[in-house]
Amino acid sequence: MSISKTYQPKQAEDKWYSYWMEQGFFRSVPDEREPYTIVMPPPNVTGVLHMGHMLNNTIQDVLIRRARMQGKNACWVPGTDHASIATEAKVVAMLKEKGINKKDLTREEFLSYAWEWKEKYGGIILEQLKKLGASCDWERTRFTMEPDLSDAVIDTFIHLYKKGLIYRGVRMVNWDPQGKTAVSDEEVIRKEVNQKLYYIKYVVVKSESPKDGKTESGDPILPDFRTSGLPDHLTIATTRPETIMADAAICINPNDERYVHLHGAKVYIPLIDREIPVILDEYVTMDFGTGCLKVTPAHDLNDYELGIKHNLPVIDILNDDGTLNEKAVILIGEDRFAARKKIEVMLEEAGALEKVEEYKSQVGYSERTNAVIEPKLSMQWFCKMDEMAKPALDYVMNGDIKLIPEKFTNTYKYWMENVKDWCISRQLWWGQQIPAWYLPNGQYVVAKTVEEALEEARSKKQEAGSIDYSQLTIHDLRQDEDVVDTWFSSWLWPISVFDGFKDPDNADINYYYPTNDLITAPEILFFWVARMIMAGHEFRGQLPFKNVYLTGIVRDKLGRKMSKSLGNSPDALELIEKYGADGVRYGMLKSSPAGNDLMFDESHCEQGRNFANKVWNAFKLIKGWEIDETLPAVNKVSIDWFGNRFNESLVEIGDYFKQYRISDALMTTYKLVWDDYCAWYLEMVKPAYQDGVEKQKIDKESFLATVEFFENILRILHPFMPFITEELWHDELFGPRAAKDCCIVANLPAIGEIDAQLLTAIENVKQVVTEVRNVRNSKQISPKDKLPLAIKTNSGIDYPLFEAIVTKLANLEAIEYTDVKINGANSFLVSTDEFFIALADNIDVDAERERLLAELDYLQGFLKSVNAKLQNERFVQNAKPEIVDNEQKKKADAETKIAIIEDSLSALAK
Repeated sequence: MSISKTYQPKQAEDKWYSYWMEQGFFRSVPDEREPYTIVMPPPNVTGVLHMGHMLNNTIQDVLIRRARMQGKNACWVPGTDHASIATEAKVVAMLKEKGINKKDLTREEFLSYAWEWKEKYGGIILEQLKKLGASCDWERTRFTMEPDLSDAVIDTFIHLYKKGLIYRGVRMVNWDPQGKTAVSDEEVIRKEVNQKLYYIKYVVVKSESPKDGKTESGDPILPDFRTSGLPDHLTIATTRPETIMADAAICINPNDERYVHLHGAKVYIPLIDREIPVILDEYVTMDFGTGCLKVTPAHDLNDYELGIKHNLPVIDILNDDGTLNEKAVILIGEDRFAARKKIEVMLEEAGALEKVEEYKSQVGYSERTNAVIEPKLSMQWFCKMDEMAKPALDYVMNGDIKLIPEKFTNTYKYWMENVKDWCISRQLWWGQQIPAWYLPNGQYVVAKTVEEALEEARSKKQEAGSIDYSQLTIHDLRQDEDVVDTWFSSWLWPISVFDGFKDPDNADINYYYPTNDLITAPEILFFWVARMIMAGHEFRGQLPFKNVYLTGIVRDKLGRKMSKSLGNSPDALELIEKYGADGVRYGMLKSSPAGNDLMFDESHCEQGRNFANKVWNAFKLIKGWEIDETLPAVNKVSIDWFGNRFNESLVEIGDYFKQYRISDALMTTYKLVWDDYCAWYLEMVKPAYQDGVEKQKIDKESFLATVEFFENILRILHPFMPFITEELWHDELFGPRAAKDCCIVANLPAIGEIDAQLLTAIENVKQVVTEVRNVRNSKQISPKDKLPLAIKTNSGIDYPLFEAIVTKLANLEAIEYTDVKINGANSFLVSTDEFFIALADNIDVDAERERLLAELDYLQGFLKSVNAKLQNERFVQNAKPEIVDNEQKKKADAETKIAIIEDSLSALAK
């Protein structure tokens, strides 16, 4: 077939992705081959393709395509996560646009709308991943709220409850006032924000005041800071003046001499004038702020612990939506932040505000809604983690599961050794409803269905004065309104996607589990990766995967995290439209070492597109050749060299993949193709231009070898750039292809023997050609003018073997060999060999001397550093013998070159 002038990515992408799907190349079923399994970290159904998804899924696709080409049964399971908080927020917003309030709907009506939204929008991101080339087994697509996976969640809850690992209780939780639900610690994003620090005066209750702070007539005594002779007071610094109405005490350090006279005293809360005690605790740091701490047990975790210790009342002044309730006494119904501004004015008017300072501090935000988190006491369901964390820690510390890079092992260890109980309940309707059923007397039972719950309730031991459990009916039971945390479903993902809960001994779970590699982000190492390891051990007695590749964060070239708010995150699909999927894949992988952030620059995608065009143009060049049976084989050395160089690269690429250095594997492939194949090999073997012929004539051996090399290049390039490789694979140049004879399922090339001596010799030959070209450029000699070259060999390289290559690429008229230096010629060194180009005009002696002196200076400095190493006894004794030998070779080589340059300088002086 004729080949277009330039590569047309869109045409190739649409054509070959459809073809791969039609041929079932992504499909995997258990067979006799070695399985290679990846489960996709399920993106939220609310999501659209962003740069993080692009990076994560490109890496997964590279690994799955490579495994497929290694002859393994590659299975990549895709799916989506129901994302309780984010999806419910989307549905509520959709309903609001329709004039519908969630409060006016029954649970069933709301869920009907939610499922409708999910069916319409929930699969968008998976369709977008197809544009990237993701070769998932789409027939295996799972959703965390589909019936079988929801059953697994409920069964898991019941199992852990019966085991005593799930319990219900009041605890301080992270509360999302916008989502109106608890969220886990890991779903709280800490941000440094500019705030104000308010210094507020609390009046000390005087001992001579009438009892209870009231006058004889019963009116309260109201302190006025504006009067002369200010009463004694304490100053408290806080960033949250709107919570002073929930204060239960003022705490001072018992060793703080400034406040000794206030031990046992009481103070008034400004504006509401409620008395609270001054308590003593060494928890307070004397030299921080004013040394006084307001204790608000309902709205701060540390204050809550202090409150328990000192038996303080808990006064929760906030509603679930972040507005002030009746317990606040003032500003009832106001939003917390609006109340903050109003209280600042009220305090100032009352003379209770000493000063306000600008202040920077860390504030927690909900990952899902971006609302500021409120610490809140709440009745929730919790899962004990200690027991499950221990074996999960052992898997990693024993090396059964490898974290890549290893630097995350210490982070994982710290988390697992300091694990906290998991708040697993969420105050939402979208999700798996907690299988707990409440009886009329407030007790509850845990069961999968209401019928099972009724049976459980009726079997309860009858207690004196309690209801008659035997007479209960279904109508007496009420199911818990909450759903379980979304992560409580996704921690089961590697098992549930293979129906390991529904059918624990089915063919899929036995074949594909444990999976091989998990590709994910470091920020979910604990609350997804670690929990999957726990679940794998708890429910299968096995690890869920063997390797965890932790990607970095995609940042812009200024180092900023990509985000919509900054406007620095390019549209993923627009990038594909502009540069082609292969170009974008290259751009994502180019600078993405595991665990380190990727400084993304759109120019990387442009480089990827240029690389695709380079491959395309190289193929066009070969297509312009035609075998001439009468021509002799003249390129045997070049063919042998590239075959060896190809094998050497295969070893390097394989080693990089073993180390999960995907970026390095790509760059090795890139250099092999662009530098070794295109820039050197094709130049070595391409026929001389023959005017007036349709195709350039070439000998049969060179043509067949060149085509075979190109086909093998397509194989190793395919995992990185699947579309252009498949497009070229089917060209008639390679002969007829059967329907399933595609690059996607072609075997990777086998590694052959490597002639290191030949590789070294050709590297020297390439340098000789480069040096001749440098002389030509410096002297402004036309590339068409042939030059003479004389060689004085010292290294033992058999240059006559490579004469044809040097003569062709350097455009030489002749090569001669000499035992002496040629005075008046331009000279250069390659290794320890000396080369001379005698030009018609005399050389610039001064310039040549300057060049040689500069090279001599460099070599002398280099030799000095090598000698310093070899004279270091610790280095010589502790380094590996081969490293020491290498340094000795460097020394001998430098000394030889220095002697040669000194001789050349002497010759110039004559």
